[in-house]
Amino acid sequence: MRVRLVLPLLALMAGIGSAVAAPAAADPGPVTAESATDACYSWGRTLAQGASGDDVRQLQIRVAGYPGYGGVLAIDGQFGPGTKAAVTRFQQAYGLGADGIAGPATFAKIYQLQDNDCTPVNFGYAELNRCNSDWSGGNVPAATAKANALVSMWKLQAMRHAMGDRPIVVNGGFRSVACNNAVGGAAASRHLYGDAVDLGAGAQGFCGLARQARNHGFAEILGPGYPGHSDHTHVAHRSGRFWSASSCGI
Repeated sequence: MRVRLVLPLLALMAGIGSAVAAPAAADPGPVTAESATDACYSWGRTLAQGASGDDVRQLQIRVAGYPGYGGVLAIDGQFGPGTKAAVTRFQQAYGLGADGIAGPATFAKIYQLQDNDCTPVNFGYAELNRCNSDWSGGNVPAATAKANALVSMWKLQAMRHAMGDRPIVVNGGFRSVACNNAVGGAAASRHLYGDAVDLGAGAQGFCGLARQARNHGFAEILGPGYPGHSDHTHVAHRSGRFWSASSCGI
């Protein structure tokens, strides 16, 4: 169960609870005095264009699925125009005031959407790793593979919401080199990096998933019409766009 506690202004001024950082020059006003504590991660200040830090990076992870058609949001801790646009789309998606500034209402929605391990409520680590228990043996360190999978889950959460909040079937994700070889995966498969996910048809259909994925930060989308992908839709991160699902018009 998540724990929420709104801390009074006097407590914050006394240094109890989350620290309130001074706003960046580009911030549109004073930092909010309200902060909520969450079992996963808590934000202690309003974030707007010009801000930077780990709290910005944590926000970027959660709005990574809102970069716009063909876009990919950088997870770099710098609140630039791309992050503002992604926050705005997230706010629009959930009926919030869409100003591109992450404050109490935006964080409250994120708190509702995340579990105590920081995964989004409709996806979990276990379904993105059916290879081993510790995320080891891939092409990146285990911690990196797991972190990559977390970003993919938040992209899928955005995609799920955009498609009417119908469940998305996850067939698999991370693979070690041994697991990848066992299934005949490509030597350079993004599954080895933890950022690839194979999706079942579900209610949306393979082509529906492939088309929708174009809006949610997936640079690699493979589906029906691409060799070996007639029975699933594959989404992943990569440097440079590669979309191929000719049977779906992609």
